[in-house]
Amino acid sequence: MGNTYKSAGVNIQAGDETVEKIKSLAKSTFNKNVLSGIGHFGAFYEVDLAKWKNPVLVSSVDGVGTKLKIAFEMDKHDTVGQDLVNHCINDISVCGAEPQYFMDYLAFGKLFPEKAEQIIKGFSIACRENGVALIGGETAEMPGLYDEHEYDISGTIVGIVEKEKVIDGSKVKAGDLLIGFKSNGLHTNGYSLARKVLLEKFSVNDSHPSLENSIGNELLKIHKSYLGLIKALKEKITVHAFSHITGGGIIGNTKRVVPKGLKINIEWSSWSVPPIFKLIQETGGVEDGEMREVFNMGIGLIAVVNKDDAEEAIKISAAAGEPGIVIGKIEE
Repeated sequence: MGNTYKSAGVNIQAGDETVEKIKSLAKSTFNKNVLSGIGHFGAFYEVDLAKWKNPVLVSSVDGVGTKLKIAFEMDKHDTVGQDLVNHCINDISVCGAEPQYFMDYLAFGKLFPEKAEQIIKGFSIACRENGVALIGGETAEMPGLYDEHEYDISGTIVGIVEKEKVIDGSKVKAGDLLIGFKSNGLHTNGYSLARKVLLEKFSVNDSHPSLENSIGNELLKIHKSYLGLIKALKEKITVHAFSHITGGGIIGNTKRVVPKGLKINIEWSSWSVPPIFKLIQETGGVEDGEMREVFNMGIGLIAVVNKDDAEEAIKISAAAGEPGIVIGKIEE
């Protein structure tokens, strides 16, 4: 018998089975703008032009990084998809955009349809929660490139914002205050350092007195979506900038939206750093500066507002269930 694609490690039948398993998950996120089902060569999404005067498309692409290694060790695959969707949504929401649709890319060493279904279940949960359509994607099986029990994922989000409502930091000025909003743990950044430090001493199933969950479950906490909070704030006050705190930490991300000639002054003692970050720092002997550059340290989103709007911003955020606190200011 001659060589076959399956003998080389690629199972077309498994791919077909996966598509059938995920069709209903994807369709559960569809809205009236989605014009095609799953399986075509391209996905069709109709834009309601009557809703927009000067629409600007805003897009972002991202991955989950080595947080996936924790998912592999825990054999838990239904949360990383939520991480990815929420991360992508935050990235364009901070620009003022309304997310429209999401597309995914999955690459497996060996395609297990049940595992793929769990990942895409996570995509669909987050898409439904945020009112975003999961309209298509690609699933690849690449033996020899990935271990057969591992995979990588990435996603692309597309949103729309009115041109005159783009939030890009151009309004930021000296005297503005920074309102910080809590993260849900590491979100999707800093895992290479966290894994190196924690997994040399602990296993993912270990508990620790400072944590409510096992170390693995603590590290798999889902990256929060701030879409509802961002909408509530920008509808009621003028937000000069938003900063989504990902790789690079609070300063590294916020300086993207601060004009030249201005600096960020963070009051690092103004909030309580969550226990998981303290455990990483103490276990690994990591210096403060390194922690602040790598991790969000418990702040997942920052709104930069006029000092006269700060009190109102805090009231709005509390009503939205995401109470904010002043954590710093913009200076000359």
